[in-house]
Formats: sequence, structure tokens, C-alpha cells
Amino acid sequence: MCGIFAYTGSSGKDASKILLDGLVSLEYRGYDSAGIFTPESGSVKTPGAVAELKKKVPKKFNGKSGIAHLRWATHGEPTEVNAHPHSDGSGELWIVHNGIIENFKELKDKLTKKGHTFRSSTDTEVLAHLVEEYLKTEKNFEKAALAALNDVRGTYGIALQYKGEPDKIIAARMGSPIVLGLGDGEHFIASDPSPILPHTKKVVFLEDGDVAIITPDGHTIQKLDSSSVKRETTEIDWSAEEVQKGGYQHFMLKEIMEGPEVIENTLRGRLIAQTGMAKLGGLEAVAEELSQIERIIIVACGSAHIAGLIGEYMIEEFAGIPVEVEHASEFRYRSPVLNQRTALIAISQSGETLDTLEAVREGKRRGALTLGIVNAVGSTIARETDAGVYNHAGPEVSVASTKALISELVALTLLTIFLGRQRGMSEKTAQEIALALKELPNKVQHILGSSKEIEKLATKYASMRDFIFIGRKYNYPVAFEGALKLKEISYIHAEGYGAGEMKHGPIAMIDENFPTFAIVPKDSVYEKNVSNIHEIKARKGPVIALATEGDNEIAKLADDVIYVPQTLEMLSPILNVVPLQLFAYYFAREKGLNPDRPRNLAKSVTVE
Repeated sequence: MCGIFAYTGSSGKDASKILLDGLVSLEYRGYDSAGIFTPESGSVKTPGAVAELKKKVPKKFNGKSGIAHLRWATHGEPTEVNAHPHSDGSGELWIVHNGIIENFKELKDKLTKKGHTFRSSTDTEVLAHLVEEYLKTEKNFEKAALAALNDVRGTYGIALQYKGEPDKIIAARMGSPIVLGLGDGEHFIASDPSPILPHTKKVVFLEDGDVAIITPDGHTIQKLDSSSVKRETTEIDWSAEEVQKGGYQHFMLKEIMEGPEVIENTLRGRLIAQTGMAKLGGLEAVAEELSQIERIIIVACGSAHIAGLIGEYMIEEFAGIPVEVEHASEFRYRSPVLNQRTALIAISQSGETLDTLEAVREGKRRGALTLGIVNAVGSTIARETDAGVYNHAGPEVSVASTKALISELVALTLLTIFLGRQRGMSEKTAQEIALALKELPNKVQHILGSSKEIEKLATKYASMRDFIFIGRKYNYPVAFEGALKLKEISYIHAEGYGAGEMKHGPIAMIDENFPTFAIVPKDSVYEKNVSNIHEIKARKGPVIALATEGDNEIAKLADDVIYVPQTLEMLSPILNVVPLQLFAYYFAREKGLNPDRPRNLAKSVTVE
């Protein structure tokens, strides 16, 4: 949520153009409102996305440095007055902020008593006034910022600018991601690397408690206690073009179409098919500990949680380790029973999901071995876990997760082989899984080749207001994913259910206006799924079947059929999620909605 971008340079470039262009690449983080500030031209803010801000910015607006922001509202409605940047009472200090200041009411009351007047209902404005108050006594921008940050409780990623020292911008991080971009005579601050990549590939990821100062000539980093620290410079290998749409109408469709490449990238260098082994370099340091693990807990949110549910089936069946899958948002409010023989696996595309991060921290406090399956290199979860596996899916811009989910499932399969071979999985079984994994890219490409047929189905059913998705065993969680994708980008009522649960309540909803999307591959529970479809048809419910190629009988029963290639039962979810993603995409497009930006949602949820 919320996108931050800041720039300072000595080359004579127009900061306002750099900032506005950078905000476009951050829109997946939030688009309730947008704003920009330069010391030379002041501030412009507006509700809505960057396009609205660009219309409002005067032609003569410019500057050598500045800060900019895209907001996803947490405190205060998405209005112009609540949009960032926010200033202090004097208009000299300006701030952009991602996160939540938990004690903002307490601080606001104290500042109000000292004569401060607030214009907005946001927590962010309080921090600007707090720095202003300390500047009265400290007489130093950096010292005032540090003093103010030491008074704050909560999460934040900020960029702070002072008209008195216009070339200098201060950034700070506590629970909300901040990355520095290191250029030649210019430096950047952002929520993630995407707006930085057109200018430099050299970045520095801040850690919690870091306060960074950038000028055109360099940067320094210190802790909240003023002690100096150094952070490693990382070379980002994603090109700026990778975060563009590549000719597709929407990022979501582009990212679905990247599925075959994503599988190859997640497998590359990790699968030794001849011996049925998975080489996971990120786990080598904890391999011995993993061999002694007696229990696994997977924590995640959204589609990552669904990946975890499928991983549960894999690991229990092939590695023989008991697995529990928890919503990360609930995990830390329980009193989970963990010990040194427990591994906690956190799954997160961004590596910044606050609930998942806090679950990791809770696991560490209770002595568990913590592992991460994340896509964003250098992210907080990647750094704070004991070990882990990177997805290598590349940047995912659309809010609805598609290719990241596929990469998570492939990574979980590799982890299953890794753990299974430690615990007696036969070489033959591992080789069979490895061979099937290598065949997946071509099979996904085959599914993508039928996208026109899926588009026609979406058009046929686009007038429906209700859907239920059903599946069993490995494809039970896939039903949740189908429903989640449809509801989050099309805003219709959609539910995912275990097919065996239909008789325990959901079948009461079925009639000729309530379609069922049945995931019914030729697997160990095929006959039971067919039986459920008969029950639905007996109540005049329309049925779309997602079935295995060659299954001609299902076409006699279902109203419509989407066919996918045969694969191992444990890998069938990787194929089956693809047509469900396409169906949701075309469904939303048919309704005239933008699937890249579903209302009320943001890509990276870094607050509760």
C-alpha cells in the first residue's frame, strides 16, 4: 500500500518529471490520491491516480529535488486535503509516509496544546508538525527528524524534505519498505525499486530503524540512536521494461501469459532430474536442522495462503511431515505452540506483508526455525527469516496475484522434494515428480493457447451475480483461488468450497441462476467429484467443468468444459489455476472493469 518516491540531483534534470513518471510505476501500491512537492514550486495534490495529478500540475512546475506519493487510505478519506505530501504549520517541512503512526492521537493532542493547527485527518501530518517542533530547539534538520522519529510508535516508511536544505532528503523505515537508488550525481528514495530502475540498477534496502540521508553527491545511513551503519548495495537484474505491459491490455493478462517462463525461472538450476533431487541453495545452511523438523506451520495471506494449503497436501503426502496452514493475520493473536522442532514457512510475493512478517517474528520469539518463500529479493521477510527460497517470478504489477502464485506452488514442490529426500522419498518417486515439473511450462503454454475459448465462456456468464467453485483434495484449495480471483476483480459474489461439503449447506443456493465451476481432473477423487456434479445438475444448476483432456464423459454432464493436460495429481493445481485466472480476467474485462486495479485493494499490504 502507498507508494513513495523522492529524488535529488545536481545534473539540472527536472525533478518533477522524474517524480511523476516514477509514480506511474508505483500505482499498483495505491491509487486513492496522489501528490508531489518540490522546494521551488511547492505542492500539488489530488484525489485519484497519477493521470489526474498530471492534469493538475502547472506547466512551469519544476525543481532540482522533490518528493511524491500515491496513497491507499488508512487514516482519513481519500480527499485532496488528506493526500500526501503533508507539511508542517510553516510550510517549510514536507513529508510522504507509508504506514500507521499508532500514537498519532497522543502526539496530536500534545502538539495542539503547543499551538499547532492541523489541516487533515491523517496521522502523517502529525509527524511533520513533530519535526517542526523539534526544529525549534535542535536548530538542525537531521537531529530534529531523529528526535521526532524516536517519539513515534507504529510502522512507517517516510521521505522528509526541508526547504531550508532543499538538496537533502531524509528517509526512514520501521516496518514499511524503503529502498535507496544510487545514481551518478543523483539519488532516489522509493517504496520499491520499480521507479528507480529507469535511472539506476544500484539500490540499498533499508532495515527497520534505519534513517538515511540522500544528497546529489551521496548517502549516509544511521540508526535511531544516531549510530552510523552501512548497508550492502544490491544490483537489481530486472529491467525497466519488465514492469511495462509488453503490448497486453492489462498487466494481469501479461503476467498470466508469463506462466511458462515463470515455472522455468523458478526451476532453473534447482532441479536435478537424473537423481530426483532439489538443490535449494537458500536452505543449505539449515539443511541439518530441517532434517530434524517434526512439524511445519505455513503462514500467509490471500493467494499465498492458498498456495500454502496446496503445499500442505504435498509435504504431508511425500515428506511425511505434519503441516498446518494459518492465516498470518490471525496467527500472532493466538498462542501458537512452537518449539525448536517446528519450522515456520512464510509465503509472500512482496516479502513485506505486515501480518506475515509479524508471524515470522512471533515464530522466532518462540524458537521455531523460520523460512521464507518470497519473490522480492532483499525484502524484509527474506532478510528476517533464517533461510528461504526465492520465487524468481519477476515483478508482478497487477494487484491480483497470478504468476506469483504459480511460482509459489513450484517452489513448494521443490521444497517437498528436498524434504522428502531427507526422509526416505524414493529416487524413483522424486524422478517422476521432477520429470513432470519439467513438462509443466509446455502444458501451461498449451492452456494459454485456449484463452479465446475461455474468453467466450467468460462473456457467456458475465451477467451472473453468483458463483461457487468446488474441488477436492489437491484441488480443494484451487476452488478458493478461483472464487478469490473472480470476486476481487469482478466484485461479484463467489465462494470456494470443498465439493464434499455441498450437501452440508451450499447446495441450498443452487438454481438455474447460480453457476458452479467444478474442478474435476482425472485423479484419485474423480468419481466423487462427478457425483457432486450430478447433485448440482439435478437442481438445475449450470456447471462449468475444468477437466482433463480426453475426458469425453464430463462433456455429457456439464454445460461447458475447459480442458487441461494430464499431469501428476500433486501438480494439477499449477495447471488448473491458469484457466481460472484467465476466466476471472476476461469476466472483469467483459464487465468494463480494470482488473489491474480492483477497488479497495492494494498490491502490498504493509499495515493491518
